[in-house]
Amino acid sequence: MRFVLTVLVWSVLISVIGLARTTRRVLIACTRRMLRVPLPDPVGERRSAGSPGATSTCSTASGADRWRTPLWLLSHVALGWAGAQLSVLLFIAGLLLPGGWAGAEAGVSVNGWSLRPESGWQSWAAALGCLLPAAALCLAVTYALRWLAPRLLGPSSAERLALAAERERVLAERNRLAHELHDSIGHTLTAATIQAAVAGEVLGADPVAARAALRSIEESTRAALEDLDYVLGILREEQAGAAPARTLADLPELLDRLRHTGAVVEPELSGDFTQVQGTLSRAAYRILQEALTNALRHGAGGPIRVTVAAAPDALDLSVVNRSGTGTSSGTGAFPTSGHGLPGLTERVRLLHGEIEAGPDGPEHWRLAVRLPVRLPA
Repeated sequence: MRFVLTVLVWSVLISVIGLARTTRRVLIACTRRMLRVPLPDPVGERRSAGSPGATSTCSTASGADRWRTPLWLLSHVALGWAGAQLSVLLFIAGLLLPGGWAGAEAGVSVNGWSLRPESGWQSWAAALGCLLPAAALCLAVTYALRWLAPRLLGPSSAERLALAAERERVLAERNRLAHELHDSIGHTLTAATIQAAVAGEVLGADPVAARAALRSIEESTRAALEDLDYVLGILREEQAGAAPARTLADLPELLDRLRHTGAVVEPELSGDFTQVQGTLSRAAYRILQEALTNALRHGAGGPIRVTVAAAPDALDLSVVNRSGTGTSSGTGAFPTSGHGLPGLTERVRLLHGEIEAGPDGPEHWRLAVRLPVRLPA
C-alpha cells in the first residue's frame, strides 16, 4: 500500500511539472540531442508577423493537448526506471558469473526443477545469457522512447493544421513579393533602357530632352530600389520599413515616366477612383505597370491606349498597343522570363477577376482585366 501511494504521489508531481511550457521546450531540446528525434519547436512559440489569429489558434491547440507532455514524462520515467533496474542487474550478473568470480552463483528454479550453472563453460554461457538481454533491453527502451517522442512531444493534429496554414501564408506572401519585385524591377529596367537610348541619341541635338530622360531614369530607379529594399527585408525576415504602397493614385506618375521613353500614351480615365481602395487599388496599379512594360518591350511603336474605368461594382483595365513580336511569346530586343502574363493571370484570379489577352485586330494587342470591387461572399 505504501509503495502504491508513493508511486501515485510521484506521478502527480511529475504530471504537474510536465504542464509547464518551459518543461516541454526543455524536453524537446533534450530529445533532439539525446534520442536524435527531429522534433519541431512548440507551435505556440512560433512568431508570425501580421497574423495574430494564427498565433492564438496555435496556443489554443497546444493547451488542448497539454497532457501529452506529462504522459511523456511518466512514460520516460517508468521505462527508464524499469529498464535501468533490470539492465544493471543483468549487467552485474554477467560480469560476476564467469568462472564463479567473486563467489557469484546463479540458478533458476521452476516448480521444483532447478538449474545452477557450474564454473567453466556453463558460467560463461550464463554470463552471456545475462549480457545479451541487458543490451537488448537498453535498445528496446531507446526505440520505445524514440517511437513515443514524436507522438507525445511532437505537434498534435490541430497544431499540424496550424503549421500547414502558417506555411501556406508564408508561401503566399513570398509569391506576392515575387510578383511585386518582377513587376517593379522589370518595368524600371525596361523603361530605363529605352530612356538611356533616347538620351544617347538626343544628347547633342536636344540636351533638355536628354536631361529629362536621365531625370526620369533616376526617379524610376529610386522607386525600384525602395521596392527592392522592402522585399529583401521581408525575405531576410528583418524589420522592413513601410511597404511601398503604389496605388491608382500613382498612375499619372507612371504614365509620365512612360512618356519620357518617347512612347505616346493615350489615357482614358473615368469613374470615381476613391471607391477603389487597399489591395484592389495596389493590384490594379501593378497590373497596369506590367501591361505597359509588355507594351514597351514587345510593341511596334505607335500610341498606347490605357483605359481605366471605375464602376460601383467593377474596375475595368485595358491596355492596347501596336503588336510587334507579340506580347507573350515573341523574342524582341528585350529578353523575357515568360512569367509576366502567367503572373498577371494568377494575380487576377486571386482577386476573382477576369483577364483577356490577345490580338485586337490585325495590328494591335489588347490586355483587358475586369476586377470586382466587392469580392463575392
